[in-house]
Amino acid sequence: MRLGIDFGTSYSAAGAVVGDGVQLLKFGEENQFRTTAYFQHQLPDPSQFSLTPALEAEVDSLVRKSRNEQSRRVSRASALRARAMQISDQAKRDRELSLIPDVVLRPEAQMQKDAISVVRRGWLEEQVRTSRRSAASLQDAVYGDQAIEAYLTEGGGHLVDSPKSMLGFALGSHARSVLLRIATYVLEHIRLSAVQQLRTDIRSALIGRPVRFRSSIGNAGGIQALEILREAAAAAGFDEVDFLEEPAAAAMGYHATQAKPARCLVVDIGGGTTDIALANVGGRRRRPDILGAWGEPMGGQDVDLDLSLATFMPLLGKGLSRIPVHIYSDAARVHEVHRQADFMRHDFSRHQQPFAQRLGRLQEFGNTVRLNRQVEITKKTLSDLEKVVVPLDFIEEDLVTTSTQQELSMAAERYLSVLTALLETARGEMAKGPEVILLTGGMSRAPYVQATVEAAFPGIAVTKGDPSLGVVTGLAVAADRK
Repeated sequence: MRLGIDFGTSYSAAGAVVGDGVQLLKFGEENQFRTTAYFQHQLPDPSQFSLTPALEAEVDSLVRKSRNEQSRRVSRASALRARAMQISDQAKRDRELSLIPDVVLRPEAQMQKDAISVVRRGWLEEQVRTSRRSAASLQDAVYGDQAIEAYLTEGGGHLVDSPKSMLGFALGSHARSVLLRIATYVLEHIRLSAVQQLRTDIRSALIGRPVRFRSSIGNAGGIQALEILREAAAAAGFDEVDFLEEPAAAAMGYHATQAKPARCLVVDIGGGTTDIALANVGGRRRRPDILGAWGEPMGGQDVDLDLSLATFMPLLGKGLSRIPVHIYSDAARVHEVHRQADFMRHDFSRHQQPFAQRLGRLQEFGNTVRLNRQVEITKKTLSDLEKVVVPLDFIEEDLVTTSTQQELSMAAERYLSVLTALLETARGEMAKGPEVILLTGGMSRAPYVQATVEAAFPGIAVTKGDPSLGVVTGLAVAADRK
């Protein structure tokens, strides 16, 4: 049996074809879980490194080795140069001299610095190994919304929210190792859930991927993301893993339900990415014919960010103080660990009140997560209500903010302009336009998203697929039809 896995930015799900239909896995009472993991143990923190007597001995040993190696290279170069100078033929002498490598002398301070770097790297790797041993069982991890609750309740441990968002970013060796481990935990959680519910050993998977990953390093980010996911899948117990673009997966799911052939534009909008595919679906063909695919690494998280900056952060001084805007952006980006670290290091004590005190409270354990949660809930609620009053008593007693549908519309403008441009690009590159549009993904619920898609393709019928499970259903079908 082959498992289809939607490893999502915000939510993840999995399923497989059993008999004549798709069976989706249950995670608690739901068919999906928030892609968030909480670990009671603390993941290694590079800032905690310090030279103990034992580590200092390692540094001294490395410096001695470097010093001896440098002396050996200098002596060898001197001997070779002396031997060459004994050659009477000048041309041969010059040739031999040119072959002698230059020895770049490193000062003692540089040797010391390099040795400390090597020892620090070894310390971090050992911390990761120790942490891994202490959390060898998945029972040590909590997933989904329960992970956030546990993190906020227990006041310790480590929360990783939306690991998929970071897969394409520039990563040091330690950050990559930690992210790989988190992805492994999530995929192993899915595999073991499948083994239990489907009552068979699962060793093969088809994992959804966006057309373009969120990345800070261009196309290399997408390559890196797939490498990490492939390694994580192998570590999680999958012997075979393939990838399928998520809009193509949604097209597969829709195709399986359509008896009549049609040209379908799939618009899949999730938390971190927006993907579009044009496909011939329906009829007797075994699989849909994918005619083109387009994508942008933006989604619901970007609307959350802009809503937070527009309606929540002014209460903390944004636009009303001399505090740089990027600090508020760092505080709001809970999915980007390095930005959170930058925000936590900032000293607000010299800034004006009450903003300094409020930002200080925001720096307290778990409060950026609490704020982001309120922003996300507000965004979803404003799809149905004109106005929402949001309490922020974890920042200051009786502190509230009021958000309106109009403010949400304004906050969504940046994302909607990207969506509009992507739809226009897709339309311009189509030889023939779609006959039907399939909307899927969590953000497809938003009325302003639906209106933007309809405006880009006026007169085309819009079908609303399952916002949460359209992609995973298609992945399950595609996995079965390999």
